[in-house]
Amino acid sequence: MQHRHLDRQQYFNEQVESTRDFVLPYIKNEIPSLKTSSRVLEIGCGEGGNLVPFLELGCECYGVELSEGNYQNALKFYENCAFKSRLHLFNNDIYKVTPQELKGTFDVIFLRDVLEHIPKQEQFMQHLKQFLSPDGVVFFAFPPWRMPFGGHQQICRNKFLSKLPYFHILPKIIYEKILKIGGENPNGLLEIKETGISLNRFEKIIHKENYEVIKKTYWFINPNYKVKFGLKPRKLPKIFQIPFLQDFYITTAYYLLKL
Repeated sequence: MQHRHLDRQQYFNEQVESTRDFVLPYIKNEIPSLKTSSRVLEIGCGEGGNLVPFLELGCECYGVELSEGNYQNALKFYENCAFKSRLHLFNNDIYKVTPQELKGTFDVIFLRDVLEHIPKQEQFMQHLKQFLSPDGVVFFAFPPWRMPFGGHQQICRNKFLSKLPYFHILPKIIYEKILKIGGENPNGLLEIKETGISLNRFEKIIHKENYEVIKKTYWFINPNYKVKFGLKPRKLPKIFQIPFLQDFYITTAYYLLKL
């Protein structure tokens, strides 16, 4: 599991395939007007693999990435890319970026496995509005905090901890102690514990900020797992969509929003 997160080229390729097969169709099914003239923004773009399918469609794509290492990898991966002229990458904190810097608003904004890393999500959802065009949409994919690996412990170097579900929901003092005993540096994982978000909290935030839900899908088996582990994606049956409890077994939630 750890190897996947260290091999950034492999991670890039997995993002391309999964977004091409699932994220782009999910958006296009509801927004058929998505076309070559559309402006697309990914927040927390990493190395930029998720943008490839949108570039293939002909969109003008922008990516904002906080990590300088990921940003430098993106520049390297796209160095000889045929789409390079339509790709604009920024190494910055999204809270410090303005629409003027990105040359306007966007028809599609998306965050894939990023929201759970962003501090002050209430403030973020308000901040996000200025980047959205009047008819624009926002796509989110994120794991509920209480899901088996909502603490991102799969990135642990300790093989046992990397495969241990749910222990991230223990009280902070106990969680930190287990990480230290396992030889892990707890800082990054504790940050995720602070920013992890539940479905209920997300719904409250988007309601407060007057976002309209166009579509939402809860997945029992994350579509990402097809390319990662060869597992067939499975939506969560409605009978199991039980408030609070569903956070423990949904592996990712898809939301498509507009203002």
